[in-house]
Amino acid sequence: MAVDVIQLGKLVEKELTVLNQIREEIGKVIVGQAELVDRLLIALLCNNHVLIEGVPGLAKTLTITTLAKTIQASFQRIQFTPDLLPGDLIGTLIYNPKSGDFSTRKGPIFSNIILADEINRAPAKVQSALLEAMQERQITIGDQSFPLDEPFMVLATQNPIEQEGTYPLPEAQIDRFMFKLLVTYPSKAEEQQILRRMTGAKENIQVNGIITPSDISRMRDLADSIYLDEKIEEYILNLVAATRDPGLCNLEIGDLIRYGASPRATIFLAHAAKAKALLAGRGYVTPQDIKFIAPDILRHRIIVTYEAEAEEKSSDDIVKQILDNVEVP
Repeated sequence: MAVDVIQLGKLVEKELTVLNQIREEIGKVIVGQAELVDRLLIALLCNNHVLIEGVPGLAKTLTITTLAKTIQASFQRIQFTPDLLPGDLIGTLIYNPKSGDFSTRKGPIFSNIILADEINRAPAKVQSALLEAMQERQITIGDQSFPLDEPFMVLATQNPIEQEGTYPLPEAQIDRFMFKLLVTYPSKAEEQQILRRMTGAKENIQVNGIITPSDISRMRDLADSIYLDEKIEEYILNLVAATRDPGLCNLEIGDLIRYGASPRATIFLAHAAKAKALLAGRGYVTPQDIKFIAPDILRHRIIVTYEAEAEEKSSDDIVKQILDNVEVP
């Protein structure tokens, strides 16, 4: 199908203005974290979910709550704790002794934006309660299934696994997250700005709503129409194949990889690259778009071996080697 580059460019330019307004609104509250904000916007445009990992105090939760305000969608924050039950998340059936019937009480997951705060504080049975919602966009309570409203996004935060009182997420659930983002400490200049803002005269900062759920649907359609050349498709396929068989790019690290990336990685790389191009104001995808988002898509899909752990090689190290060795079109 022929692509009208001029018309597509005009549409991208129009939507980029709105996306920049969202960035500005979030910037009223959040100091720095530009990459985190951009990746959250990419996931929003791709109709997908994000796992955010970082030590406490890095404004992960605040960033998500601020984003929810700018898109004027329903929002629920769920604090995951060791005593949380699946019914506390998705809802349950309530028995009415007078009528002898059961009525459905929906849980907090029936919202547009779900903040699963400290998701790895809850055991696997609670984490797994999200699986159906994240993939099928529906929830089953008893013998009845309920579709979830669009947009539906799970933005989960977690502390590093090594910390006390945490449970590793099941691989099936990790794979449903488009991105796994690693949030780092702010720079010295950014931390000074945070210090002055939080210890000075308190400002009542108002975050304005910029878009609505119907606007998000329109932006997603535009992101899907961004041009992806066949050579870029081949590049994506080569990257994912190299995570399964590094020998394809002449890397002798096969003994460091237990499992490579799933086909979801291929799909997510293409979708995310298109959204990244839209955020950059382009109607076409470049190899640099792929390189920009590849670490966040691949790091949680590559399972390393004990040999890799012994050599202190992480999945990020392996992804970097693959990106450096796979031929760029």
